[in-house]
Amino acid sequence: MSADGSDAASYAVGMSAASRTEGPRVLVAEDDSRLAGMLETLLRSDGYDVVIARDGQRALHLGLTEAFGAVVLDRGLPAVDGLGVLAGLRKNGVTTPVLILSALGTAPDRVDGLNAGAEDYLAKPFDIDELLARVRALIRRASSSVPTVRFPGGRLDVGSRTVTLADGGRTVLSDREAGLLELLARRPEQVFSRGVLLDEVFADADDPGVVDTYVHHLRKKFGRTLIETVRGVGYRLGGLE
Repeated sequence: MSADGSDAASYAVGMSAASRTEGPRVLVAEDDSRLAGMLETLLRSDGYDVVIARDGQRALHLGLTEAFGAVVLDRGLPAVDGLGVLAGLRKNGVTTPVLILSALGTAPDRVDGLNAGAEDYLAKPFDIDELLARVRALIRRASSSVPTVRFPGGRLDVGSRTVTLADGGRTVLSDREAGLLELLARRPEQVFSRGVLLDEVFADADDPGVVDTYVHHLRKKFGRTLIETVRGVGYRLGGLE
């Protein structure tokens, strides 16, 4: 089926009520209100909880502050274009799989999108069933892959507690170091107080000073800018030197 409003409505009506149960969250960044509504209808009919962003600034904010199973991203967004949104997500360690859905469909366009960090690219006009299949595949692959968390300049393999830097260097962390870095990297915009970090990472410790100790350990290994001190509040993720 091709992507037009009547097809979308017919497709949604044909879905059973059981298939419309709330599933993974999908962020749709699309400024065309008609197409955004169509995508919302299709994805909800396929069992997803859908959030719409009509401009790139809103899409970037949502992608950085909320959890999604996948992002469907238009390139021609106002405020911040699609590749800018994608760059902002990846720079801040957000690994949510992204499907670019764009009228820019030449081979160089697709290469640019994939090189920018998208997992998939689909040109408009698109086939409805193909779009849904691609979103399902993105979410399925993400849920079955080894958990990794990205941060500026590197990534943490949660299972092995191994940090791989952009230059190829690798460092194995202790359980506490890995737990601290994972928490900060998963919520890069959030400032954590020592009390919250003590509860979430060092539950078996009583002294808040243990937080400062492990912040020091990570800074010593990866540079002082990895973790930023917010005076009077606590810590948040920074960037590698």
